[in-house]
Amino acid sequence: MSQDLHRSVLLSEAVDALVVDPDGFYIDGTFGRGGHSRLIVERLSDRGKLVAVDKDPQAIDYARERFANESRFAIWHGSFADMDRAAEEVAGQSEAVATGILLDLGVSSPQLDQAERGFSFRQDGPLDMRMDTSRGISAADWVNSESEAEMARVFKEYGEERFARRMAGAIARRRQDKPFSRTLDLAEVVKAANPAWEKGKHPATRVFQAIRIHVNGELEDLQLALKKSLALLKPGGRLVIISFHSLEDRIVKRFIREQERGPQLPRGLPVMESQIQKTLRSVGKPVRAEASEVDDNTRSRSAVMRIAEKLGE
Repeated sequence: MSQDLHRSVLLSEAVDALVVDPDGFYIDGTFGRGGHSRLIVERLSDRGKLVAVDKDPQAIDYARERFANESRFAIWHGSFADMDRAAEEVAGQSEAVATGILLDLGVSSPQLDQAERGFSFRQDGPLDMRMDTSRGISAADWVNSESEAEMARVFKEYGEERFARRMAGAIARRRQDKPFSRTLDLAEVVKAANPAWEKGKHPATRVFQAIRIHVNGELEDLQLALKKSLALLKPGGRLVIISFHSLEDRIVKRFIREQERGPQLPRGLPVMESQIQKTLRSVGKPVRAEASEVDDNTRSRSAVMRIAEKLGE
């Protein structure tokens, strides 16, 4: 699949919410294949700047080629959990610098569709699943070495898989005879261990999601990035986040709500509402893809976009 065929979800909605000042400094924490970045740059003046971040070496190579002659754009290889470092290297500072931060938490189409990346339970490929193939433990290394109990915890917590223990047991038994190295091999073992298939969903979907989230540290990175966004954003700056499953959206929703509410003080403390330090306010209601976008791109069906604005003078 051509890298240009990747379709960014909620493209115009996200960029409309994000770019409040064409002269501003923006961070696209998940470049992917640059759909959002391209539209952000189009909205910028000559004084505007966008730094994009991605773990995936293929995404970095693509960005350098696609934006080779674009002075308003810079690409940084790493996790969005370290976007403060990216801002410091590009803008010379890592606090109160960003006019807007965008996080599109979906896995890009090239990652899913290239069998050799090891994300797919429908195509055979090496069992890898790392977004950054230059570091970290692969999915194969993890399923061949992790304890049965820990695998079950990961499947239940990150995949919300109700048969987590059963599937972990099946994997642990099979690997004693032959270690896992291929995606379809693992998918078949999980499939056989799943006694109740969900209509329209591959029986290995939740386990593959859980392993991907775990080996890439996705939820830990998200929590770190959310905390750092508070220091990075200028007052009036926008935080725009697109989530694709309930675990991510729950973290984002809770974070925004806590920042809107401010620190929880002991009951009865003589403090006025106006004195409570609040850092964010929600902008509008959560946004979902229109029916026409879902028809055109089924991966947009589960997307939820939340928008928040940094408070302060």
